[in-house]
Amino acid sequence: MNKKNVFGIAAALSSLSITAYAADITEADVIAAQTEWGNGIVAIASTHSAGGDFEARATEHINTLYAYGDTKVMFKPTLAAEDQFRETFEEALAYFIGAEGTEDTGFAIKGWTDVRWENNGIYTNDKSAMAMGNYYFTGPDGAETKVEYTFGYERNADGDLKINLHHSSLPYTPE
Repeated sequence: MNKKNVFGIAAALSSLSITAYAADITEADVIAAQTEWGNGIVAIASTHSAGGDFEARATEHINTLYAYGDTKVMFKPTLAAEDQFRETFEEALAYFIGAEGTEDTGFAIKGWTDVRWENNGIYTNDKSAMAMGNYYFTGPDGAETKVEYTFGYERNADGDLKINLHHSSLPYTPE
């Protein structure tokens, strides 16, 4: 093997290791994604309250944070009974902003002013991450609504962390 091939192989291997390292998902990445998700929900509510284009804001939220178009997304929203699972972008959008003639009243336009996360645990590996715990939505009256969640994440081809699993439910209330 000549020097040119050896250097070419070494450069290619170096590039691969840098790419693999850049793709590692950390706990800090997950926490940043959670913060961005919560801020997005508040921004959708705020845009709606101000009479702005909340549909465009919700579209941006979903496109930025969810993996629709990149891979399969498993989304089970908190307030969904008839259409429990939202496999498409359009179904997710309907859940967040409402859709006439459906159970969707617009979760993200309910006037939320804050989202606070309490992680029970965050698991990460090179290619994916999962987080589970409670998040609390502060309403316009200042009252918090506790919701249980599990989120899964992976990086897309551009290196962006995207949600591929979102399951939310209200806490169990014994009868």
